[in-house]
Amino acid sequence: MELKKKQFTYRGKSIEELKELNVREFAKFVPSQIRRLILRQFQDVEEFVNRIKKKESKNKPIKTHKRYIPIVPQIVGMKIHVYNGKTFIPVIITEEMLGHRLGEFAPTREKVKHSASGIGATKGSKFKAKK
Repeated sequence: MELKKKQFTYRGKSIEELKELNVREFAKFVPSQIRRLILRQFQDVEEFVNRIKKKESKNKPIKTHKRYIPIVPQIVGMKIHVYNGKTFIPVIITEEMLGHRLGEFAPTREKVKHSASGIGATKGSKFKAKK
């Protein structure tokens, strides 16, 4: 018995059909906020996609500070290092990420890891021996 992998579709279009569309035509398929961003700043998005394709051919890591760029079909399958304010976090773009922004996949805040209280933080710790 063979298991067939379900083909990915986004709003009724396959990924191959979406890759044939340009950025402005793809905007018709995304939610309103991202559509507005793409239509108003399509030059930035197209320039970003073109720059990525050039760097990918040179086998250099693709690094960016542009967290607001929406994920379009042309960059699906690429590995992009997105800046989170401190370091570049590698993000592999998949089909499920279409219509989201790059910054959503590079969190800027880490989970707080609490440990023992410091000296003087509580009344009882005032008398702990200093190491």
